[in-house]
Amino acid sequence: MTLEDYQAGQVLLIDKPLNWTSFQVVNKLRWEIRQAFSIKKIKVGHAGTLDPLATGLLIICTGKMTKQIDTFQGQIKEYTGTIALGGTTPSFDLESEINETFPTDHITEELIHETTKQFIGEIDQFPPVFSALKKDGKRLYEYARAGEAVEIKSRKITIKEFEITKIDGGSVDFRVICSKGTYIRSLANDFGKALISGGHLSALRRTKIGDFHVDNALSMANFITALPKKVE
Repeated sequence: MTLEDYQAGQVLLIDKPLNWTSFQVVNKLRWEIRQAFSIKKIKVGHAGTLDPLATGLLIICTGKMTKQIDTFQGQIKEYTGTIALGGTTPSFDLESEINETFPTDHITEELIHETTKQFIGEIDQFPPVFSALKKDGKRLYEYARAGEAVEIKSRKITIKEFEITKIDGGSVDFRVICSKGTYIRSLANDFGKALISGGHLSALRRTKIGDFHVDNALSMANFITALPKKVE
């Protein structure tokens, strides 16, 4: 691809690596494109944040395609992942340590499958306090890390499919198709509560956004390797 291609606007499918923020991916790709073509500026943005502990599909837009970011963000998304039952964490995932444990002896495979039905359709969901949503000009995670209590309002989200793909003791693998604004971490926490136990997200991968699939995405390394080499 030429510089003109990137400036005119490209939609890049990137398989986000573990422990990277979506912002770090954007910054890295912007820097690499600038270096490859010896330019000072180019617009680069992502269409939908993935948490650092999640991997999978990140849509990156360049140039004039950054105007389409809202369109991509609004599309239906698919995730696969694992819920660990019997314990909760403040962040609803492995970013923070387990703060409470709960019994799981009463949980059967039948109960797990039956409980998914409670989450199908339009539901009210509370975002995690450890999230990048803003309240009064501050990110929610800033309040959480400072130990400050903050009121969070629920919001309507839609879960089209919630399929259990594997159960191994207290480890439950799933596939979810959901609307924009859904927090899978919150789903894991709420699922644990619905089982009269606790739960947190132990793994997450975004597999689809609209018609875009992670199988067609490039790793960061492969994308960077494919860029033209700067001639000294």
